[in-house]
Amino acid sequence: MRTFGLIGFPLTHSFSKKYFTEKFEKEGIKNCKYELFEMRDPAQLIQLLKSDSTIVGLNVTIPHKLTVIPLLSVLDYSAKVVGAVNVIKVSNGQLIGYNSDYYGFGESLKKFVGKRIKGIRALVLGTGGSSKAVEAALRGLKIPFQLVSRKPSNQAITYKDITKDYFREYKLIINTTPLGMYPKVDECPEIPYEFLTEDHFLFDLVYNPEETLFLKKGADQGAEIQNGLDMLHFQAEKAWEIWNS
Repeated sequence: MRTFGLIGFPLTHSFSKKYFTEKFEKEGIKNCKYELFEMRDPAQLIQLLKSDSTIVGLNVTIPHKLTVIPLLSVLDYSAKVVGAVNVIKVSNGQLIGYNSDYYGFGESLKKFVGKRIKGIRALVLGTGGSSKAVEAALRGLKIPFQLVSRKPSNQAITYKDITKDYFREYKLIINTTPLGMYPKVDECPEIPYEFLTEDHFLFDLVYNPEETLFLKKGADQGAEIQNGLDMLHFQAEKAWEIWNS
């Protein structure tokens, strides 16, 4: 038996378990299972691996994408360029950290924006762990971007700084915050939605609900919208490729 799983806290709902369980059944993949390992402290990972020698691959979700790094033996290029880990491969006693969000977001964005990606500029809402993969992917695609945060910094403007002029310059708006995620579906980033147009693209990393308030407000202004489900499919398949390479 090969065991895969997800570590994080809390794990109230999991795309990964449903996705991989269905994948194993649909593709006839035998002797594999996917479990949820809820843990407050990332250090519990070591104890988990000692107690279950069948574990060969793990996904990592909040709040451990950064805190798990000191426990790993090696970081792949993808994890180094992002500065966060969401996939761990257990191989010959080593824990190797990867980032498949980086790949998943990039592939999903290219599919969403298509040829219009050339010359586009992005506003990235949020500066937490999830934004790191987005930033790295945008750099790889050579898309200039501006970070937006609740607090100003050398790298980020605040939500209150966003004016109509910003929306003239930045046509791609990416939400990397958990605002609007189930069950708090009545929340959304505080941006001036009234200045959005049909020339704008709104990408939300949240996938539950399928249409967040952020996306709904964008669609109401004629903007094209995309949730995080496609990105999850891409990153999940990348994780499977990593575990089996």
